[in-house]
Amino acid sequence: MKGSVAYQSIKKRGLHIGLLPEMAAAVNPSTPITLDHDLAVLPEAGRRLTVAQYADHVDDLAARLWAAGVRPAERVVIYKTANADHWMLAAAISRIGGVVVNLSPALDARTVAVLLERVDQPTLLTDGSYLDRLAEIPLADLTRRVITSADDRPDAISLAELAGSPRVKPVLRPIDEAAVITHTSGTTGIPKLVVHTPRTQGIRLVPQWRLLSLLRKKETVAIHVPFVHSRMVAAMSLALLKEYPVLLLRETDPAEVAEHLLKHRPVLIEALPNSLMEWEHLAEDPRAPFSSVKVFSSTFDAIHPGTMSKLLKASDRRGALFFQIYGQSEVGPAVGRAYFRHSAHKANGRCVGWAMPLGAARIRVVSRDGRTPTEQNPGRIEVSWPGIAKTYYGEQERYDANCDGEWWGTGDVGYRTRFGCLHMLDREVDMIPGVKSSLEIEDVVLSKLSELSELVVVKGPNSEAVPVICTVDDEPLDLDRWRAAVADFPQLAAPVQIPQAELPRTATLKVQRLALARRFGEQPEQAA
Repeated sequence: MKGSVAYQSIKKRGLHIGLLPEMAAAVNPSTPITLDHDLAVLPEAGRRLTVAQYADHVDDLAARLWAAGVRPAERVVIYKTANADHWMLAAAISRIGGVVVNLSPALDARTVAVLLERVDQPTLLTDGSYLDRLAEIPLADLTRRVITSADDRPDAISLAELAGSPRVKPVLRPIDEAAVITHTSGTTGIPKLVVHTPRTQGIRLVPQWRLLSLLRKKETVAIHVPFVHSRMVAAMSLALLKEYPVLLLRETDPAEVAEHLLKHRPVLIEALPNSLMEWEHLAEDPRAPFSSVKVFSSTFDAIHPGTMSKLLKASDRRGALFFQIYGQSEVGPAVGRAYFRHSAHKANGRCVGWAMPLGAARIRVVSRDGRTPTEQNPGRIEVSWPGIAKTYYGEQERYDANCDGEWWGTGDVGYRTRFGCLHMLDREVDMIPGVKSSLEIEDVVLSKLSELSELVVVKGPNSEAVPVICTVDDEPLDLDRWRAAVADFPQLAAPVQIPQAELPRTATLKVQRLALARRFGEQPEQAA
């Protein structure tokens, strides 16, 4: 089965991640998958696998889960140490017809307890250290059973002890029923559980399949995405079906990342915006770890133009580009834009792109006050297409409140230019009186002050715009340089410097702006 044939099958029958490794192995069994860490559930497997070996491991884990009692339509929550085996376990659950519920290892025990109760008596798949973290949670009341993938504990079923269980036939979920459940970032409180079906997951591959068609050769693709995120489903699916060698990165330390990039020379890197910001100084490394990269890609949040420019100038590839996709867990990829080496530094960071090719999402900007949305009077950004998630698990009314017929409200505000480019200015809940766009201020000031590692503008106790800053190595801020850089933004209050480690972040490293605002005495209303 060639990759294009497998892709057409997914467009017709939906994406079933339990079948994906087997489908990829049928296309090319020798495609390599390389890890920068050991698989906790299969420590003997090593860090370099072929797709055929990967598929066999998924089949083996599916057999063990079946032997542990997991059955079709059962919800299985995965909450464990960050590891590439998370995606393998998710595929194994899917392979026997279970519903995967991915919870970030960054979530605290209290939040996990709330989500376990919402999911209603799931199986919990965890490991010893995370089971210890949940020691004060009444798991016997909240779960059907507990399974450990590593570091076994009493009163839990051990996957290691079920090695060699008889293999079982795959069981497919109905195309429009829940298959994978992920959660929102939780920037406004307890995360929402987003329900993805085989149909919605398959549809989301369509515009991105075309993007990857720009890569003519089968060179390595490096992926640094949280293993629990819905984006990981698309990233792995596309790479495997396109027969690209995959480098799965967990570690974020720039020195370690550089070694892997130099060894494997990827043609494409997909990573979190904050990770790319952390790595951007590698552009000055004389070994040139980014020299092989033709495409940089990021989807989770808008990225600062200065970061894109540094990365692109560090590439030796002709036509190197940075492709940014604007979207969210509920809608998948909505719009996109390519940035190039000689113009990225001049880009307007608020321009997040244009509608992608045929078969992708539609976008509209709706007035908030009856007047036409403009740069000075932004409207609400809404998305419509069949790739939108089916519901919020256990919160249908909350999901419905976000819909206007076929249109989904993203919670962002912005406007469209006369050329059709979508400009995203802010989250509606983060808007500050007298400030056109906090994100725009951050883009401009960060481009002027290389000593800043992060800048976040939040609403203060008197609705003033408070710039919260972090510096490289937490060095003291030069106030004269700061005043010169913010001369065009008189609405800003005095800067507040904090250690970067104190920034409250989500699982995808987004700053939790409301939590940061509350630190300064502001108590903004929670988003609906």
